Amino acid sequence: MGTTITKEQNSEATQAAADNLAERFSDAGITIEVVAHSAGKKFEFVRITCSPEQWRAVAKHLKHELGVNHCAMVTGTHYPEGSESRGWEVAYHMHRWPIQDVPAHTMTVHKGETLEGDDIPLEVEIFIPLPSGDSPSVPSVQDLWVGADWNEKETWDLVGVDFEGHENMHRVLNPHDSPTGFHPLQRQHKIRYHDFNEMYDDPQGFDRKPADEGRVK
Repeated sequence: MGTTITKEQNSEATQAAADNLAERFSDAGITIEVVAHSAGKKFEFVRITCSPEQWRAVAKHLKHELGVNHCAMVTGTHYPEGSESRGWEVAYHMHRWPIQDVPAHTMTVHKGETLEGDDIPLEVEIFIPLPSGDSPSVPSVQDLWVGADWNEKETWDLVGVDFEGHENMHRVLNPHDSPTGFHPLQRQHKIRYHDFNEMYDDPQGFDRKPADEGRVK
């Protein structure tokens, strides 16, 4: 894209998407908000909170009705001291971009300020709270967005959230022979920030150490 969109375009696209989602899902108890970033250009985005049972319907609507075509990131969080209804949480970060699947050796140029309707870029954040317990699970959207493939693997590997229906799930960051049930970002493991002082060897001899050495995450 040659130039960025205007704040007015951003607001128009975000509100239109929020209204569309509210019309489709408000009766289902799904929360839809328009939120502004606190930094940078303070552009707005859509924030959705839904249950795992509602997630596939929301995901299909985002892709097929609102043109959301990019899964940028998936993260998971463990809340061992959380409520019965929120012991875990999965977050998806999505975008709608006007440029996609550009053939090799070609170039597509858009003037951002001239984009209209569903061609205006859109940012969407989805939170999926999960009940406490030992088996957090969310339906996979690997079949809808290719970007979800690696991101869901990474979230399972690190946090231990299962993505039901994901094909070829396996370790991607931890060793493949890691013990079953070991997911280092689950809070009970108490992984330390700096476990190996040799990472901070100082060839100049100043013996610097990190200020938070030994801190428990």
